[in-house]
Amino acid sequence: MPQGKPAVVPDDGLTTRQRRTRPLLMVHTGPGKGKSTAAFGLAMRAWNQGWPIGVFQFVKSAKWRVGEERALRVLGESGQGGAVSWHKMGEGWSWIQRPGSEADHAADAREGWEQIKRDLAAETFRLYVLDEFTYPLKWGWIDVEDVVATLTARPGNQHVVITGRDAHPRLIEAADLVTEMGKVKHPMDAGQKGQKGIEW
Repeated sequence: MPQGKPAVVPDDGLTTRQRRTRPLLMVHTGPGKGKSTAAFGLAMRAWNQGWPIGVFQFVKSAKWRVGEERALRVLGESGQGGAVSWHKMGEGWSWIQRPGSEADHAADAREGWEQIKRDLAAETFRLYVLDEFTYPLKWGWIDVEDVVATLTARPGNQHVVITGRDAHPRLIEAADLVTEMGKVKHPMDAGQKGQKGIEW
C-alpha cells in the first residue's frame, strides 16, 4: 500500500505538519459521472472529523431530493459529527425571502456566491461543497477572477471542493487538486435514463 510520500518536497519554508494541514482548493470536473458523488464522499469524511460543512448546490432543482442531501442532513443533525448546512439555488437560497418573484437564475447564482464570500470571511465552515459551481462561471453569471481571488485568499483552514463540467482554466490553475472524471461508458449511451439509488 502506498505510504503517501510526496515525490517532491518544495522549498517553501513550511514544516511537514504545516504543509500537510494546508487548506485545499479542489475541483472535480470532466464529462464522466461521479463528480458530485466524490465531493459528497469527501463531505462524509469531513463530518466524521467533526468539521462544520456548507453545501451550496447551484444547478440541481429544488424539487429533487437527492440521497446525499438526506444522508448528510441526518448525519448533521445526529450530533455525532460535524454540523451540515445545505442550500439550493432552486429554492431561492434559504437566507433570502422573496415573495412570488420570477426566477432570475443569474441573480440567484450571484446571491449564492455572495453568501459563500461572507461565510469564507467569517470562517463559518471547514469544508465547502460548491456543487455544479462551474456552470454559473461558464455562463458568465459569476466573475471567475473574483472567485479565484476570493478562494486563494480565504482565511483560516477552510477546504473548498467545486464540482461540474468544463471547469474554467483559471480555476484549474488556482486549484491544489484537480480530478477529471472521464467517461468510458455510460448507460445513457444505450438509451437508459437515470435510476433511483444510482443517480439520486
